[in-house]
Amino acid sequence: MRAPIGRFDQATPAPDCLDELTGPVAEAVRNWRGSVPAEQIVYVETDPQWADTDVFVEHYGRELLEQSANCVVVAGKRGGETTLAACVVLSTTRVDVNGVVRRQLGARKASFAPMDTATGESGMEYGGITPIGLPTGWPVLVDSAVVDLPYVLVGSGRRRGKLLVPGKAFAELPGAVVLEGLGAA
Repeated sequence: MRAPIGRFDQATPAPDCLDELTGPVAEAVRNWRGSVPAEQIVYVETDPQWADTDVFVEHYGRELLEQSANCVVVAGKRGGETTLAACVVLSTTRVDVNGVVRRQLGARKASFAPMDTATGESGMEYGGITPIGLPTGWPVLVDSAVVDLPYVLVGSGRRRGKLLVPGKAFAELPGAVVLEGLGAA
């Protein structure tokens, strides 16, 4: 199959390659619900040596710079309670942690979660965290610009490989909240 965006040697509907995904991501694809069929989520094999954004887009397609998103785990704290959440923003922006995220989580303080917390709690590899398959109960904060794209490149749960996901599917993820201005220029 040909990938809907980018220049990838191999593209496969995610339900046909669950063994390439981490356990939580494979489970989420297996039990996928929503208006976007799971077969429209596409797994593409990528080489970790080209993981740096500039090298990645040079190798797989310059248009991917405007069509890729980062998923980062944040920790909101208030009164001894910590809430973990995922934030999905276009890779050309940064997450407004101290503004939009902090207010949305009702936190007094918000920051990026430590790497061992993000990977340990999500069951995914650092550099490959994706909003698909996150723990039940986590808020998934999605910038509205991500939802507006026909397809978005995101992590697959592993450093090797990415998912190409229709933008509107992010709005239907469990715990998803679409927010204007989550990604700041």
